[in-house]
Amino acid sequence: MDAFSGRLLRTWYSRYPVWFFIPFAWLFWLLSGLRQALYTLGVLGIAPLRSPVVVVGNISVGGTGKTPFTVWLATALTGKGHKVGIVTRGYGGASSRPMLVTPDSDTQLVGDEAVLLARRTGLPVASAADRPAAVELLASRYTLDVILSDDGLQHYRMPRAMEIVLLDGERGLGNRWLLPAGPLRETEHRLETVDLVVIKRTGTARFTWPDAFYMPLTVATAVSLADGKRVPLSEFTGQAVHAVAGIGNPEQFFSTLGQAGLQVKGHPLPDHAVLQAADLDFPGTAPVFMTEKDAVKCRGMALTRHWYVEAAADFAPADQEAILARVEQALAAWCVH
Repeated sequence: MDAFSGRLLRTWYSRYPVWFFIPFAWLFWLLSGLRQALYTLGVLGIAPLRSPVVVVGNISVGGTGKTPFTVWLATALTGKGHKVGIVTRGYGGASSRPMLVTPDSDTQLVGDEAVLLARRTGLPVASAADRPAAVELLASRYTLDVILSDDGLQHYRMPRAMEIVLLDGERGLGNRWLLPAGPLRETEHRLETVDLVVIKRTGTARFTWPDAFYMPLTVATAVSLADGKRVPLSEFTGQAVHAVAGIGNPEQFFSTLGQAGLQVKGHPLPDHAVLQAADLDFPGTAPVFMTEKDAVKCRGMALTRHWYVEAAADFAPADQEAILARVEQALAAWCVH
């Protein structure tokens, strides 16, 4: 992560806006509000879709836990007997057309999150910047009850049966300004219009929102990139390790490892960075840890010292049932409509 990006993020998630960018933030508000109004009024067309879509999105820049939540929701709905598919933007992928994604797909073609979702869920996954086209590709190949969209809250051309917004409980809404003066893609009032707010909860999280659900993330398992061996993360307690993270909030990943008892030297990279062998090569023999999203980009580069940590959503049983009930109610309403 370059110095300017790091400084900008720190300012966004402080109390103050980036003063120079305030006029641009007002312009962003005007243009994004006009765009949303044009879709609401029917001036801009909404794509007709054959399957109901549940959007899992955010209104802020940076890691909010969308992907772990999408994995959890897809798995939970499958357990309830639903036939589930997933679409994602494929950020960082080079493909200009919708593509079906497998666990062995090239991350440089379809994006890292798409491959991670395919590996973790074993469900049909499609990747495309044109989200309705990805939905149609899945619907044309599979019989599905519901399609989850990992991100896409601001993709208004895609109709949705339900909107779920993820927030980071540690960073919250930052300085509450719109881009580029702050981290928000839409104003906080957007949270009053969505169906569900889920807040990623960490040890230092303090941010709350009325009627929100809180999502702890467990990071109890380390997986070897070299051979897939799985061991408790506690086996590394007290050890000095390197940690590499090309995600929206790398410091949170480093902090999580530190809270697990590891002595961490962090190496932050830009979000969705394409990792090179040099990014994983450090002097000595200390283990090198990374996120699962980074691990899917390291095919052919891994050594025995390289590990990734699985992050999994861990809801209280009552919250889990309440969320699933809300989702199933939305799907039933969409089918009646």
